[in-house]
Amino acid sequence: MHATEFAELRAFVAVAERQNFARAAAHLGMVPSSISQTVKSLEERLGVRLLNRTTRKVSLTDAGERLLTRARPA
Repeated sequence: MHATEFAELRAFVAVAERQNFARAAAHLGMVPSSISQTVKSLEERLGVRLLNRTTRKVSLTDAGERLLTRARPA
């Protein structure tokens, strides 16, 4: 796994667990816009939406739930 791929997964897991980009960014010591771009890059690379985003809520899609289940043990 390349460093970029690891960073994408790490950002995704942080957002998924906290259901919030700002809290995930604070946890990882990043800015929310950077976390958002990183997760978007992962979604584009995989060709699937992992998170449903609204102005007030972040939730996992079915694909996001499957990826979180596989990524979390690592």
